[in-house]
Amino acid sequence: MKIERGIKKQLENVKKMEKSFLTGENFHLQHLLGAHLLEEGRFVFRVWAPNAQAVFLVGDFNDWKDTLPMEKDSHTGIWTIETTEAKVGDLYKYKIRQASGREIMKIDPFAIRFEQRPGDAAELYMIPEKKWKDGLWRGRMKRTNQFRRPMNIYEVHPSSWKHHEDGTPYHFSELTEELVPYLADMGYTHVEFMPLTEHPLGRSWGYQSIGYFALSSYYGTPEDFQAFVEACHLNNIGVLMDWVPGHFCINDDTLPYYDGTPQFEYSDPDRANNRRWGSINFDLGKPQVQSFLISSAMFWIEMYHLDGIRVDAVSSMLYRDYDDGPWTPNHEGGNRNFEGYYFLQKLNACIKLAHPNVLMIAEESSSETQITGMIETGALGFDYKWNMGWMNDVLRFYEMDPIYRKDHFNLVTFSFMYMMQENYLLPLSHDEVVHGKKSLMHKMWGDRYKQFAQLRNLYTFFMTHPGKKLLFMGSEWGQFLEWKFDEGLEWVDLDDDLNSKMQQFTAKLNEFYKAQPALWELEDSYDTIEIIDADNTSETVLSFIRKGKKKKDFLIVVLNMAPVERRDFHVGVPYPGTYKEVWNTEMLEHGGTWTEHNPECTSLPIAFNNYGQLIKTTVPALGAIILKPEKINLRKRN
Repeated sequence: MKIERGIKKQLENVKKMEKSFLTGENFHLQHLLGAHLLEEGRFVFRVWAPNAQAVFLVGDFNDWKDTLPMEKDSHTGIWTIETTEAKVGDLYKYKIRQASGREIMKIDPFAIRFEQRPGDAAELYMIPEKKWKDGLWRGRMKRTNQFRRPMNIYEVHPSSWKHHEDGTPYHFSELTEELVPYLADMGYTHVEFMPLTEHPLGRSWGYQSIGYFALSSYYGTPEDFQAFVEACHLNNIGVLMDWVPGHFCINDDTLPYYDGTPQFEYSDPDRANNRRWGSINFDLGKPQVQSFLISSAMFWIEMYHLDGIRVDAVSSMLYRDYDDGPWTPNHEGGNRNFEGYYFLQKLNACIKLAHPNVLMIAEESSSETQITGMIETGALGFDYKWNMGWMNDVLRFYEMDPIYRKDHFNLVTFSFMYMMQENYLLPLSHDEVVHGKKSLMHKMWGDRYKQFAQLRNLYTFFMTHPGKKLLFMGSEWGQFLEWKFDEGLEWVDLDDDLNSKMQQFTAKLNEFYKAQPALWELEDSYDTIEIIDADNTSETVLSFIRKGKKKKDFLIVVLNMAPVERRDFHVGVPYPGTYKEVWNTEMLEHGGTWTEHNPECTSLPIAFNNYGQLIKTTVPALGAIILKPEKINLRKRN
């Protein structure tokens, strides 16, 4: 009797899951579709292929022959089979007789593990339940305001961070031993991985996925990645992952035209084909596809305790004319992709309802849509948006010969005009160090010494400008060569004194950033910054103040973008008193030539711009300094 009641309960749950799947409200769809253990030795397989003529389960267990036909539910389009033939570890696919009668082997879209490339069969795999030990970390994240915390992200492509001598990459079991201590030593608050979902071509860097629920077998097992995340949390490091809901791999045996008709993709070929990236666009307005994608995001967050997701290529989901080639206006005659717009709002609403502390970050390059902020106001509901404008302008400026910089000073000051329009994250990402763009260090003007000086200057500006931070691996020590996805980083660089000191500089800057509330405590408000002088184009020196909650908690930042030392340089200050230099990019320990900091400065009652007091100091050529109030009179604001 108990067994009968149990079976009845299971069937009722299946029916509920099927109903919510059809309406786009099932956000744990992996519990319905895919392969599941019913009882010892017995599995059920379910796959959605509404317009297929027939579907067969094929694999190691039946010599890949169509001896195991599946049954279709005509209402849901889901095909099902229960079998005792399959066992854990077997490889399998679905043989689908498509709507046209064509027969083709297709992957299981809900597989949680695949065989190693170049094969793409699913492996019948059960992830054992983990007893997590990261409760203190997760509890702390719930109790604190993410916008009032430092966030300094180290972006990683896991298989090219380090390689073995034979050329094989590190798995996550090895990254736990080496990358986690490195993140802690370098002072990063978070690590972000380029897509970890299964993908058939390393050259795609993971952005053309086939398995939206599967950790790429190239990186190890799901248990390996769980252990890595736990180790990060035990070391007070958050873990983020890139995720790609806009488009998917074009390979015929994966998701495209799964049942022979537009199933996961738009029915309009112009909307379905992503010509720019050679992939296929999801139909983001289809309820079943919404369930599929939101379930994928939920799965990664819940199965791996991720602290956040960076959604890739948001612009491609928002605008019909984003791609190359012909496009069709929407019903209003415009270029808005309403399906993508409402899907992204739904995605963020669902994630935030279930996991309020999980960070949702958008990689988005336009300014026509409010990306961050409340959905009720028309925004998409993301927590942060990559500030691509800041990144493009600043890198263009630092690549420039200093003789021309005075005429293009707006490239480093323009961001102050719009910096609070969104909650921004400043990215110095992988996209800027590939395809002939040169590494960050190689972009810098001048000889090798000047390049390192400017890189230190750039990173100081990066850390003191409002916005969260992201730096791609290898950039922390100024790797000269561009990033190569199929090789490890140039760790041999660290045998060089300038590279080694650059790495130490970055680590100390990271710790300085975390230790200074003025750099992150109010950065979602204009109260966080005062511009001292953004018009000194003749000398090419920028100065501003970053402020924390406490009146006395502020930093004065001075950046000299010219190869000329500025002696007796005037800087306006808000209060009379003394100011101490706490940061100087040209110190010998950082790779510069200075052996001592500037002496403590006492303000003079001389007007400077909007300030009634100023200090005089020396700013190194191509250098940056930061000063902190030592003894000031807070009652005499000038």
